[in-house]
Amino acid sequence: MLEKRFLGITDIKVSPIGIGVMMWMGGKGILGRVAPSITDEVKNDIIKESFAGGINFFDTAEMYGFGRSEANLAKALKANGIDDKDVIIETKWNPLLRRARNMRRTINKRLHYLDGYTIDLYMVHQPISFSSIKTEMKELARLLEDNKIKSVGISNYNAEKMRKAHEELEKLGIPLAANQVNYSLVRRNIETNGILDTAKELGVTITAYTPLAAGLLTGKLHNNPEALKNKFVMYRWVAKRNLEESIPLVETLTEIGKAHEVLPGQVALNWLVTFHGDTVVTIPGATKAYQAKESAGAMSFSLSKAELNEIAEVAERFL
Repeated sequence: MLEKRFLGITDIKVSPIGIGVMMWMGGKGILGRVAPSITDEVKNDIIKESFAGGINFFDTAEMYGFGRSEANLAKALKANGIDDKDVIIETKWNPLLRRARNMRRTINKRLHYLDGYTIDLYMVHQPISFSSIKTEMKELARLLEDNKIKSVGISNYNAEKMRKAHEELEKLGIPLAANQVNYSLVRRNIETNGILDTAKELGVTITAYTPLAAGLLTGKLHNNPEALKNKFVMYRWVAKRNLEESIPLVETLTEIGKAHEVLPGQVALNWLVTFHGDTVVTIPGATKAYQAKESAGAMSFSLSKAELNEIAEVAERFL
């Protein structure tokens, strides 16, 4: 079993694989068009399978239904009797068309929706804002000092902006815990654009989203391309673009998976959180209980150095 690891240089420990609950925002109105309707029973089962498999880390955000995803996560945690001290939650502030001071105006909404659960990691969702990085980091520091949040992070920041955020927080004696970015075996650009190297240098955790590339790395889409029609349009475009090119990679993941009696998608997740030491954690989504169980199971085995390198070499075309 892969052990829990620290978020950056904080004292917060997370399972290397968490669960993203973006899709828990849907079911009604406009959002129902892009996210499925998930029953409370299924959400409760997802949480149950996650904790049974060693997962303690969950990702949500203000943008995911304007509080609906956060509230649904809290409700499912309570239904399973999960104490605040036993779960790590990250959520995010939406900076679009806003200034940094909006954080202090809206933080109580985040806490309201989370219904007694701590915001262990609070992130700026993306770098486009009316305020500077310096001003935003000062606002995050204020929330930390006011005990509204436990640590500070960013999302979708390039290497230069990540370094700037780190520098501003360092002046205030606060570590930058994490940078959440799109990273998978078919999207490896952070290995060449400076993001990963900068994170390692600064001691910042990379939180990888879309780690299975919209299901592409499970191999299921290769066996049934028609299943692409059921994917959210953004994910459908990503998967379709890489479908043929990823065949050798999925074949390698499948063969290595057979040796460990696990699925190709589980091998892909294990590689992601293992190949770079403790720098990368990941948050695959879950809308069904078996998905959470499989994600947790990706922490139950160890890939050899030879296997890790073989996978990396087959996936070199995606660097």
